[in-house]
Amino acid sequence: MASTDVLSSAHTGPWLAEVLQRLLGHPLPRPQFGELHFLVRKAGHLTEYGILGALLFRALRGDDARRWRWTWAAAAILIAACAGALDEFHQTFVPSRGPSPWDVLIDTAGAALAMGIVRAAQVLFFRS
Repeated sequence: MASTDVLSSAHTGPWLAEVLQRLLGHPLPRPQFGELHFLVRKAGHLTEYGILGALLFRALRGDDARRWRWTWAAAAILIAACAGALDEFHQTFVPSRGPSPWDVLIDTAGAALAMGIVRAAQVLFFRS
């Protein structure tokens, strides 16, 4: 759903403007709103693919939470990057959307960041 017209920039902009209007009591000036809207949308990519990367790692790892292999992390990042690329390809067919290689890079960075968080948590809690 995130790569459909429903969550295109044209549709998320008015929603975000309404939320900000209610929180601040006034609209943000256009330049600041544009920057914030851009950052919120890119943070969505980072978060969404971070979650996907963590879930992929979990699926590849199996049941033993004490184990870590860089191959599982690399595979999770690669699969998430491929999903991001396929998502951007899909957007070439949606009139209100467009593909962006930068979004694929952000998606991949989100999955890689998640691997760093997963590894840090594993070291902290399981000391291995």
